[in-house]
Amino acid sequence: MPDPAVPPTPPVPLDALLARADLGLRRIAGPADPAVVVHWAHTSEMADPYPYLLGGELLLSAGVHVPDGAGAGYFDAYVSRIVAAGGAALGFGVAPVHDTVPGALVEACEMHGLPLVEVPPRTTFSAVARALWQLMAQARTAELRRVTEAQQSLATAAARPDPVPSVLQQLARRLGGRAVLYGPEGTRLAGAGPEPGEEVRTALAKLAEVVRPPSPGHLRTPSPGHPRTPSPEDPRPPSAGHTRASSPGHRVGSGPDAPAGSPGDLHADLAARPSSASDTVAGVRLVAHALGNGEGFVLGTAAPQRDAGDHTIASVAAVLLSLLTGERHSGSGAGRSSALVRLLLGAAPAQVAPLLGGDRWRVVHGRPEGRAAPDPVTASALGAALGSSLVDVAGEVVRVLVPDGRAVERVPGWTLGVSAAAAPRDWPAADTQAARALARARATRAPLLRHGDRPTALTDLVPPAEADAHARALLAPIEQSPALVDTLRTWLSLHGSWDRTAVALDVHRNTVRQRIARCAALLDADLDDPDVRMELWFALRRT
Repeated sequence: MPDPAVPPTPPVPLDALLARADLGLRRIAGPADPAVVVHWAHTSEMADPYPYLLGGELLLSAGVHVPDGAGAGYFDAYVSRIVAAGGAALGFGVAPVHDTVPGALVEACEMHGLPLVEVPPRTTFSAVARALWQLMAQARTAELRRVTEAQQSLATAAARPDPVPSVLQQLARRLGGRAVLYGPEGTRLAGAGPEPGEEVRTALAKLAEVVRPPSPGHLRTPSPGHPRTPSPEDPRPPSAGHTRASSPGHRVGSGPDAPAGSPGDLHADLAARPSSASDTVAGVRLVAHALGNGEGFVLGTAAPQRDAGDHTIASVAAVLLSLLTGERHSGSGAGRSSALVRLLLGAAPAQVAPLLGGDRWRVVHGRPEGRAAPDPVTASALGAALGSSLVDVAGEVVRVLVPDGRAVERVPGWTLGVSAAAAPRDWPAADTQAARALARARATRAPLLRHGDRPTALTDLVPPAEADAHARALLAPIEQSPALVDTLRTWLSLHGSWDRTAVALDVHRNTVRQRIARCAALLDADLDDPDVRMELWFALRRT
């Protein structure tokens, strides 16, 4: 079953909808599983609703599509397509087409394990959808209230004289489970909440090893008796040896001739390890978060159930613990402070970059899903997920500087654009690359897009000076209008799509049409001609 493209609201248990006495809904087939949830309601009278479903729907139908004399074969095919699309349940309206729910449909739903709900004549499909939205709004309000209260209590705990134990205690109480802070060597430094059984404790410690970013002094090769344990978020299979994945564009020492603890080993481990991982053992939900200070600290949680907002609450705690452990146990805070002072006093970025811990960095632009602008806590949570504390909130976008050796993966709830690795003198260009990658990601609805390295192309055969001169001459009529240049570049990169260009630029599609028409007039060019588009794209890549 495909994963549903869920909306930014909590799902509603089907049982909660059935409990609404004003609707009079009745489950007549399928599993009576309290874990069945509904993400939205959709009405369709198509014989094959598969192309119109996203997954997680309560599909509502009055059976208009059912032909006369339809038998078990028709209903079996109909229900199987709903299940294949990820539908959560089927609601069948009684009257005016059918006096009762067809028996063959009941049997098909029972066989395929799809909950079948009878909708009485007095209940309209609109009333069912409205009740679902009301329940979603109530759940969303409760989740936001819970998260807000947890954030406040965690922030208060971080200001206490014993901040680390206090934060862990609050986190354990909010999650209803156990919270543990692991040190760089894997030892348990502090914990709070009910102590779980030995099986759960061991599994949580192993999960922490999956996400722990090693430093050169802590780099270890697992012995055959202690293999690396994969998790659902870490697809690498276990092996007797220590297989490392390298980051793109870097040659690292990972073979038998590479010395243990070499820079190649460190880069490979940083690139291969996720920032968080989860598992379920003995019915307990386990989650491990690598803290963003890069010193090897890990936050582990074990809770008997997963409630809405748990991920956000744990992320806030991870940010606070990153600050509390990073500033006390490493010189990173002093290094950042020194770098800032030198920049303010006129030093070049290349001179202060070594104080931040690396020579080559990637710029990441992130934008949260939805329309809410990111706040400092949300931005810090993104930085912690990416493993960096160098975070800047710029309006609706969060910018993060990430060391080249650390992998940048998708972060739930965020759309990300990633630049190529760059030296300090090229950071402004990397910032532009990340901004353009984010615009394309939003336009194409991709969770993450990178400004990828590419092999030598035909454009590389033209001497740079001649290419720049040609680009300036070709784009001279519009160079005084940055809006026209940016619109033309985005429009060409998205293959002339008006709608996706409008999304990428945050303007109306008619504005895009007007700007492209203006470009065509000023350039005196036919923008429908592929040769013209190629020439313009070549020129725009030089600017």
